Amino acid sequence: MYAIIESCGKQYKVAEGDVVLFEKLDAEEGKKVTFDKVILVSEEGKVQVGTPYVKGIKVEGKVISHGKGKKIIVFKMKAKKNYRRKQGHRQPYTKVEITSIKTATEKKETTTKSEEKVTTKATETKTTAKKETAAKSAEKTTAATKTTKKAEA
Repeated sequence: MYAIIESCGKQYKVAEGDVVLFEKLDAEEGKKVTFDKVILVSEEGKVQVGTPYVKGIKVEGKVISHGKGKKIIVFKMKAKKNYRRKQGHRQPYTKVEITSIKTATEKKETTTKSEEKVTTKATETKTTAKKETAAKSAEKTTAATKTTKKAEA
């Protein structure tokens, strides 16, 4: 499974486990990064192409490090005018490891699992509440029968 995502004005082909160098991102090392602008997803031969982006799919990654690229020399010169300027540049980058490509079906599965957990907890609380109310009503009826027996005697 792979995806083509758009980030920092460029397009990158990524798969789970890949380490990709993006232009400098505003994220600390060790933090999660989510890319929403997914242009294309290929899963088991099925290709989904977005217009312009595929809906419901996210690519998640973890920031490994920040750094600077190799030095590039910028040399300006005008012939016969004795004009020469030499300047260097190192482009900053962020190294990101792609952890997962989440599709809409995976999201639905995880949400249904969490909903099942919530509903089971809710039913457990309802049943315990019913048991408690039943016990209280039983206590009231026994207390009422005791008072009526005392009154009769």
